[in-house]
Order: sequence, then structure tokens, then C-alpha cells
Amino acid sequence: MAASKPRIITLTKREGQSYGFYLRVEHGEEGHLIRALEMGGPAELAGLKDGDRIIRVNGTFVDNLEHSQVADLVRKSRVTVTFHVLGEEPYKQAKANNVNLAEPQSPTGQSQPTMNGVSAPAPKPKLCFLQKSSSGFGFSLRSTKGDHGTFMINVESGGVADQAGVKLGDRVVEINGENVESASHDQIVQKVKAAGKSVILLLVDEDTDKYFKSKSIRPGVWLATVRHLPHKPCIVDMVKRADGYGFILKEDPNHPGHYIGKIDKGSPAELAGLKDKHRLAAVNGEEIENCTHEQVVDKIQQGNKCCLLVLDAETDKMYKLCGASPLQYWEEMRASLPSHPELEARPDPTPAPAVPTPDPAVPAPAPADVDYKPKLCRLEKTAAGFGFHLNGIQGVSGQYIKEVVKGGAADRAGLEDDDVVVEVNGVNVEKSTHEEVVNLIRKNGDALVFLVAGRAAYDHLKSQGIAITPQLLNREPAADNPAPAHAPEEERKEQHKDTGKDETKRPATPPPQTHARTSSSSSSSSSESEEERL
Repeated sequence: MAASKPRIITLTKREGQSYGFYLRVEHGEEGHLIRALEMGGPAELAGLKDGDRIIRVNGTFVDNLEHSQVADLVRKSRVTVTFHVLGEEPYKQAKANNVNLAEPQSPTGQSQPTMNGVSAPAPKPKLCFLQKSSSGFGFSLRSTKGDHGTFMINVESGGVADQAGVKLGDRVVEINGENVESASHDQIVQKVKAAGKSVILLLVDEDTDKYFKSKSIRPGVWLATVRHLPHKPCIVDMVKRADGYGFILKEDPNHPGHYIGKIDKGSPAELAGLKDKHRLAAVNGEEIENCTHEQVVDKIQQGNKCCLLVLDAETDKMYKLCGASPLQYWEEMRASLPSHPELEARPDPTPAPAVPTPDPAVPAPAPADVDYKPKLCRLEKTAAGFGFHLNGIQGVSGQYIKEVVKGGAADRAGLEDDDVVVEVNGVNVEKSTHEEVVNLIRKNGDALVFLVAGRAAYDHLKSQGIAITPQLLNREPAADNPAPAHAPEEERKEQHKDTGKDETKRPATPPPQTHARTSSSSSSSSSESEEERL
């Protein structure tokens, strides 16, 4: 029934902020209701409406769960959550007609996913960092009497402004963190000149401008995309070994914040690309600026994996100058994963650990009973998508398969967690950025051919200087492991089940006695209603 097709909406927020709505159960009303939407908040921007019912949270059917259980599922999502929702009337109609809302949608009933926007990501202002060349910044400004705003014109192709992401017709909102929407043309020109050799601009293009005006929202740095900024934070994923992660976390009395100290040679920290003197901004997607040293250590030591967001001195200076949060980069990286609703809905996703960079001077040992071969995997997209996540780590080359759905297209094709992607439809992507690989996957539609190598195979072949190509598939397999790359599924899974991952770990430093800061949320309950601010 058409009336019972849920909308799929993904919300993102900054750590410490709310999603901008109350989740309620009310006397005389069925379902988990969206109420009290905050204007300009993630929920309102995504198109959630007052009275909408949440059917699924991160893929989990919740219509039959208690209010507290649903609220906990949302909280555990940290800074990104995916909802399946029905409007008030469609929900009541579905209930009246005894529609089983727990049934997955058919291909023809698949809803269009949204992320902070009705049918696509909400447009964002953009931050552009310009460093003047001998010929200037490479743009001119225009203001027209009666036309609100100052606009970019004469953007030189290949010039400083063009390379920084400035486009013809962009409206200037801020200059070096100062709002100039009410300033005169002459005042704005003087501010650009006074900025000296570098300037950070907050701009909106025509479509973004119209969108924000229609929502009565003032564009701000906290809503901006940071993808145009030349210096980027690093996302570092690590898995503990028996001797820990192999780095020291320190505090500098002359500089507020938490900093990376000495890094052990050959440790998970070094192999993942962590650098000395980088400032730590977040742990597992949670901002730690206001945490004590002990609290940060505690967050890092929870579990046997951690994901750090760090900035070098130049990147840190630029982000502070423009007033942006490094978490904006983290959120954009998460949002850039391939769009597969069933995967975006998985609770508490953990980014893939980094592939260790082999040292050519120390060739990896090659056991006689192991045949190191890549795999050629052919995927046909189903209504549930391809059934995997693609993970890329800033500062470390390579893209990795993660969260392969059992029984999904990727699983049936032979893809496994931590496989390294070498080619996509015949195109080598070992040196490609995460965004480039994602775009290549999307461009190829419903059929994909991946050339991948398991973690151990990839490291071994690279250490031997062997180029990973489809020709390696025809190489004679070792006697003790005769299954070819195109073997039946049962044989293939047996062949690649041992990835050589070492997860017998202990903390790098003694666990601190202090407890990590946890975010709090208000709640109230009575016999009439329950609600949570989320």
C-alpha cells in the first residue's frame, strides 16, 4: 500500500548538540512521535514533520519497543542516525488496515533516502581559504543597489579563488569569521584588503542562498562544508596490539588541548599515520576539547579499537581562524560513504582500521602453505543495495571494504571485511581519494566488478613489489590451498577466513580512575506521556 511506504531520513549533528526534536509517546496516540521541532535544527532541515512516527532507528524496527529503548538507540548513534518514518495520517491508515510495518519494503516501495534535506543532502554554505598570489586573489566583487548582498564576479579560471572553491555569483556572508551581510560594498572591499595575504570567506551559491532564505535560517560557519579548505584533519583508526596502541597522550601547559606525544616504531599508531605534536580533537567521533586528560585516556582505552581525529599545527590554525569545528570534517567523511539504506541503518558503525604501510626493507614472510592472490568479485545491486561499506582514511592511501552484510550482494560475491580495493570496473583506485572511489562506484550503476585483495595478501604482494592485477588470478595456486579465486562461495570463505588480525590487546597506559564525560539529555515521564529531547 502506497500510504505505508516510510521515508528514509539520515540526520547528522555536532557532538554535544541535539538533533532538534522531542521524541514522545502520548496517551491516546500510537507510535513514537516527533514533536517540538527546532527551527533550523537537523531534524527540521531533513524534512521531519510534527506528528511523524518513527518506524525504524538505524534499521531496527521500533514500533513495538518501549520509549526508553527507542531513545537509547538514538543516543547510541552518536552524531548520525537513520530513521524510517511515516507521517501521522499514513501511519494511522496503516494501523487501521493492519499493515505489517515490520515487513521490509519491496523494490518498488523503496523510499528515497534523505540526509538533512528532503530528497538530497541539504545545501551548505562553503568555507574557502584564499592565499594571494602575485596577481591577487583572482576575483572581483559586485553590489547592486536594491539587490541584497555582495557577489563574486570575474572569477579567474585556474586562479586563487577558483582553486579555493569560489564560483561566479557566490554571495559573501563572512570574511575571516565576521558577518558582512549588512556591510556596504566599500566596507567589504576594505575588509578583504585588510586581510593581507590570506583570507577565509564564507559563501553561499544561488541555490543555497534560496534554500536558507526559504527556511528563515541565517547561514553560519557551523553549517558550512569544509571540503574546500586546503588543510584537512586526519582520521586515524587503530586496533590495539598486546602492547597497546604505541603512543603517548600529553598536555602542553603553553597550549590548551590534548596532543600526541612519542610514537613507538612499528606500533599501530605509527602504521595508522599518527604524528607527533598533532592536536587530538575527537575520539570515536566525540569532541574532547572540554575533557580532562584522564577522561580522554579513558575514552581511547574503551574497547580494542579507537578512531582519532587529529590536526597538525597548520590545519589547527586554519580551523581556529575560520571558526569551524574539526567535527564538521568528520561528519562530512561519514556522510560520503556509499548510500545503502540497510547499511546506513546499522547501529554504532566502526570505521575500518588502517592498512599497515609495508616497509620495503622488511619483506613480509610468505608461509609456504598460503597462496596470496587477489579476488575478482562481481556484484549486482539488489533492492537492499550492494551490502557493504567503503572506508577510506585521511592520510593513508587505500580504500577498504567494511561491514559486509551476510547474504547480501557483496557477501555472495566473495567480498570480506578489510579487503583492500585495488580496481573498480577495471580502473585502479589504489591512489584515489575516498570521494573519487565513491563517485566511480555510483557512476557505474547497478553492476560492479571489484578487484580486491585480503589484508595479508595485499601486504605480502606489495612488500614483494608485485603489481596487483587480474593476471594474478591465473597464477597456479599453492598445493595446500588449491581453491581458485572464482571458487564456490563455501570454498572461497574458507580460503580467506584467516586475515591475520591480532586482537589480543592491552592498554598502552594504565586505566585512569576518572570517568569519561557523558552527554546528558532531559526526559520526563508520566501516565499521560513520555518524551526525550534528541
